[in-house]
Order: sequence, then structure tokens, then C-alpha cells
Amino acid sequence: MHLHWTALGQVTAVSIGATVAVVVVFALGVLGLARLEGAREHPGGTGALGLGQAVLCCLACAAVVAYGIYLIVPRFH
Repeated sequence: MHLHWTALGQVTAVSIGATVAVVVVFALGVLGLARLEGAREHPGGTGALGLGQAVLCCLACAAVVAYGIYLIVPRFH
């Protein structure tokens, strides 16, 4: 049996990179929700930026999950 170590290393690197990217984007979405809550506690603050950040980050995470499901399920190809 012959293993293609370069391909295995590439798959590992891409998997780790994608995982870190999704976690960072999700954390930014949680930060946006925290900004929204902070703006609600202090009168005069606007939470539109926090809400927009949270929505965009959650949509990005959902898109990554949907793409992963698309790649896994052969019926979608």
C-alpha cells in the first residue's frame, strides 16, 4: 500500500485552516451580538453595526456548513 503523504498533508492543512476560519468568523458573530446587547444597555448607542456583523458572520458560517454538506452528499452533485 502506498500513501501519498503530500496530499494527506494538504488535506490536513486545509481542514485545519477552514476550521480555524469558521471558529473566528463565529466568534466575530458572537462579538457582534455582544455589541448589540451593549448598545441596548446604554441609551443613545446604536446596535445596527453589531447586528449587521452578527448577521453577516452567521450567514457566512451557514454558507460554509451548507457547502460542506453539498460536498459530502453525492446526490447534490
